[in-house]
Amino acid sequence: MNYPNNLEEKINFSKIRELLKEECSSSLGTDFVDKMSFSKDHNLVQRLLDQTEEFRKIILSGELFPSSNFTNIHPFLEKAKIAGTFLYEDEFHEIKLSLSTLSRCIEFFLDHEEAYPQLFQLLGLVNLNNDLLRSIERIIDEKGKIRNNASKELSLIRSQILYEESRLRKVLDRIFREAKGKGFTPDDASITIRGGRMVIPVLAENKRKIKGFIHDESATGQTVYLEPAEVLDINNDLMDLAYMEKREIQKILTQLTDQLRPYIPELRRAYHFLGMVDFIRAKAKFAIKTDSARPKIEKVRQLNWTKARHPLLEFALKQQGRKIVPLDIALDHNRRLLVISGPNAGGKSVTLKTVAIIQYMLQCGLLVPIHESSVCTLFDQFFIDIGDEQNIENDLSTYSSHLMSMKYFTQFANKKTILFIDEFGTGTEPLFGGAIAEGILLELNKSGAYGVITTHYGNLKQVAAKNQGLVNGAMRYDVDKLEPLYQLEIGKPGSSFALEIASKIGISKDIIQYAKDHIGEERVKYDRMLTKLENEKSKYEHLLTEALRKERLLEIRLKEYNELKETLEINKKKYIQEAKEEAKALLDDVNRKIESSIKAIKESKADKETTKKIRAEIEEVKAKVRPEKKVPLPPEVKVIGGEIQVGDFVRLKDNGAVAEVLALHKKEAEISIGDLKSKVKLNRLEKISNSEMKKEKKSHARRTGYDTTSKMMDFSPNLDIRGKRGEEILPMVQNFVDDGYMLGLKDLRIVHGKGDGILREITRNLLRGMKSVAKTEDEHADRGGAGVTLVTLRS
Repeated sequence: MNYPNNLEEKINFSKIRELLKEECSSSLGTDFVDKMSFSKDHNLVQRLLDQTEEFRKIILSGELFPSSNFTNIHPFLEKAKIAGTFLYEDEFHEIKLSLSTLSRCIEFFLDHEEAYPQLFQLLGLVNLNNDLLRSIERIIDEKGKIRNNASKELSLIRSQILYEESRLRKVLDRIFREAKGKGFTPDDASITIRGGRMVIPVLAENKRKIKGFIHDESATGQTVYLEPAEVLDINNDLMDLAYMEKREIQKILTQLTDQLRPYIPELRRAYHFLGMVDFIRAKAKFAIKTDSARPKIEKVRQLNWTKARHPLLEFALKQQGRKIVPLDIALDHNRRLLVISGPNAGGKSVTLKTVAIIQYMLQCGLLVPIHESSVCTLFDQFFIDIGDEQNIENDLSTYSSHLMSMKYFTQFANKKTILFIDEFGTGTEPLFGGAIAEGILLELNKSGAYGVITTHYGNLKQVAAKNQGLVNGAMRYDVDKLEPLYQLEIGKPGSSFALEIASKIGISKDIIQYAKDHIGEERVKYDRMLTKLENEKSKYEHLLTEALRKERLLEIRLKEYNELKETLEINKKKYIQEAKEEAKALLDDVNRKIESSIKAIKESKADKETTKKIRAEIEEVKAKVRPEKKVPLPPEVKVIGGEIQVGDFVRLKDNGAVAEVLALHKKEAEISIGDLKSKVKLNRLEKISNSEMKKEKKSHARRTGYDTTSKMMDFSPNLDIRGKRGEEILPMVQNFVDDGYMLGLKDLRIVHGKGDGILREITRNLLRGMKSVAKTEDEHADRGGAGVTLVTLRS
């Protein structure tokens, strides 16, 4: 049950029908467009959508499918069903072409049963073989004419006609040449036909000089068209043959019509199938033009739509070179009635009409312009109240007509109803109109109906905020530019921005102040709060976009870093393997040379010169494979025995740094390397003398090129990376931790600041992947808290 009767005109669905008809190939398809209607049958709608989706895939795949001669032959069948009648050649030609199209459609679906199962099921409507088509093809040729061999009699008649026409032409050509030679005919004349008989043109003054019959004259009367008496009998014979041909053709067509008549019931069903194919293809073509999809349909009532677009509005905007703003909407059993508020021309009515036309299209079996991941449901009833329904005949005002609709809505709306009300409550005094609208809204909420309502009334926004089943929605607005964004935001009411718009237009400040005073401070504050929320939302959306951009950039850099690391590992293994293979080759070469030398010595029986020469060759080979000279290692430092005491000099076993012991704490010692102090475990230290300490400092610096003591004096256990980019901090943190670990430190601090937490997250992700790091944690709240990461290194 839908309301009102002109519902389709109100939501402009009639325009959708017109566009669909333009996609049809014949009246077979357009008849189905006219019959298309709103359905609440879940299985039927699913099947209609599946059929259209399958045909959309056929079109997009580029597979060859018949696209012409979807002819409506029902008028021919009505004529043929009467006994004794016959169809003409051109009518049979139309039937022949459409039967060929029908046959190719059937063959296509038979060949693609698995790919298009829903369309294949339509073949159940067809119970027609190709016998009739073959019978018509035997009679009617490709040009739509009766074939010469359609019957023996016709073949003989047409052969005789050809013979007589040839004879007639010869006689006329002779007579015309003679007349032309005597100057009886016009200069540019030629043989022609008048009244179905072949004649020659003769100048009027010479018409009595040639014996014959005049059939016509020119417009000026200067030329007459004369049939010479000599060809009269031949022309008469041709006329007789023409009548005989006509009677024979009529006889053949009558027999062919008699052959067709028993097929009429099967033909009606078959062309019902052909009409459905034309209709479904039109829906698929329209879906491609509107970029429509097949959404998910659930029995649980919900609307969860993404990127919904009004198809007609999108067409109009494309012609203007503009793009439509897609709509996202979510309604469920807890939030069924959406109350949309916002400024005039902000898109409230467009949003309502978008939801209405998409829902109606869906329940008519059309693919709809929303994202394919969207979830839809079906409703039994579709109610709408938009526009001015003022009726002079019934003496109804605009407001009265709205109240009539509201009466109907409150009486018949239920859980299976979806309703749409535009500019709810307007048309009368705002105080009373708002109160009545509030009561109606609460009653509709009790019914369990779903729907979209637009309004400017503040009391309805408050009702929607306080009652389960209702939810506020706002059309977003650029407060700075005072321009609509045409974006729906569900969950908060919208401001009309009336004062701001009036101010921008240039209304006097006194008038605006007067309005503020009479509106009331509370209402002004309420609208101001909505404006502030809109500003803050825009600001945070910008910040979020920027943060996401930076996060994507960081992901790219981390990916590049990991790929580089992986490449280095692969190259390292590759070079080691190549070195091993080269060493093996050298070793094999040396072995072969030695074996060869031994063999040569044996064969020469230790000849002195030969032996000397062979020894020189071996020395040459040894020189080739001998490794490069290594830097000699210094003598090992002697460790002084005894227990480590305060004031002793010690060396760190793992990195060779030398230090002085400042204090002892159980198993740990506090040491000093220059101005830097640190705590290390005693088992990492070994005691050396004062002289050994000086020697070790110089020796270690020479050996490694890394002066640990000097490095320790210059090193700071604090790293400040604030203000750095993600790609900059990777080497800084890596080198900082490596140096700290090399110097035997236990605790490090990295200052990154709080901010959005991006630097902190990057830093800690890096630290987690370092083997030398034992743990990480936040600094004490008084010393930076989450803005500083404490790093504990492994011993």
